[in-house]
Amino acid sequence: MRQTWRWFGPKDLVGIDAMLQAGVEGVVSALHHVPTGAIWTPEAIGERQRAIATRRDGSPSGIAWEVVESLPVSEDIKKQRGDWREHIANYKVSLRHLKAAGIETICYNFMPVLDWTRTDLAHRVSHGGTCMRFDILDFAAFDIFILKRPGAAESFPAEIVEGARERFAGMDEARKEELAGNVVFGLPGAAERFSLADVRRHLAEYGDIDEARLRAHFFAFLEEVAPVAETLGMRLCCHPDDPPFPLLGLPRIMSTEAQYKAVMDAVDVPANGITLCSGSLGARADNDLPGMMERLGDRVHFLHLRNTKLETSGLYASFHEAEHLAGDTDMVALIAAALREEKRRKAAGRADYSIPFRPDHGQDILDDLGRKAQPGYPAIGRLKGLAELRGVMTALQHPAVGLSA
Repeated sequence: MRQTWRWFGPKDLVGIDAMLQAGVEGVVSALHHVPTGAIWTPEAIGERQRAIATRRDGSPSGIAWEVVESLPVSEDIKKQRGDWREHIANYKVSLRHLKAAGIETICYNFMPVLDWTRTDLAHRVSHGGTCMRFDILDFAAFDIFILKRPGAAESFPAEIVEGARERFAGMDEARKEELAGNVVFGLPGAAERFSLADVRRHLAEYGDIDEARLRAHFFAFLEEVAPVAETLGMRLCCHPDDPPFPLLGLPRIMSTEAQYKAVMDAVDVPANGITLCSGSLGARADNDLPGMMERLGDRVHFLHLRNTKLETSGLYASFHEAEHLAGDTDMVALIAAALREEKRRKAAGRADYSIPFRPDHGQDILDDLGRKAQPGYPAIGRLKGLAELRGVMTALQHPAVGLSA
């Protein structure tokens, strides 16, 4: 398992030197400044590669850009409106440019409107650190009483609606504003701060798109780009919905094992693969992460290893992002399943037998609390998580255990 680390580019407050000290082997990055749907040029790709290859003092870092996260799929493609055909054509060109630069693994998602959703970006936990959290009552309060989405109350069980009503009644204006800001932070481009009117406009554009139609649009996208990736020897890996249940009346199509299997079967080429995110999928109690790794493992091209702790039961659950070995996902069993998959791949002679993983997210601890880096991406919290995951991996690969490659 190859140890990687997400880097958001030169403005990231956790830099290349920090990665080296964490023992990272490769970098996960993206050209976030390029508008969604536009072509990633060889010049822009090369500039990012050079930045990753260079320490703060100008000396070589010895690490490289190995995984793209994400080459984003435009809303036009998801809706099959506007410039969607041009965007697909541009996506293919970007794939060719990335392959020419030596980058073969491409993570992306097909979530409508929201890339991810949390109600608290700095929830205080018992040890004094902070983490990201999703509170279903807070979210329902936002949806029903702040956003005032038509039909919102009918989207939730009656007990959640009543709890949200009480929660909203106890909020002051500062908390209402903070909650709205936290929810829209997961919107692509939300650094520019979306208004509630922007959110309503985005949602309205999906008014006639249900789960079946969104899935058909996804299949159409894959039928175009997966053969290109296959010919180039690249790996596309779709990230699951985060969280893995419907929100804001939008369809969800990548939340369960059955949904993933349907996508793999629909465009059945090795290049059409999976980003198995234990944190996103683990926020749903009926998802069996070690079992998914066993059953779908030959198409898992990228792993996000993080843990969540469910706070309530049912499909619409509250959860927070736990320490990497302390949540509801059996991380040891998941890593063991990944190592077994690597052994199978190596025995079969697959060049991609080593699966890249990254310590996804992390709690803000120690100096992280004053650094204020990208939410979910602290330096020390991720270092702690990587060290724990590395320890599990190292122990399981010891000859005494029997999972060594």
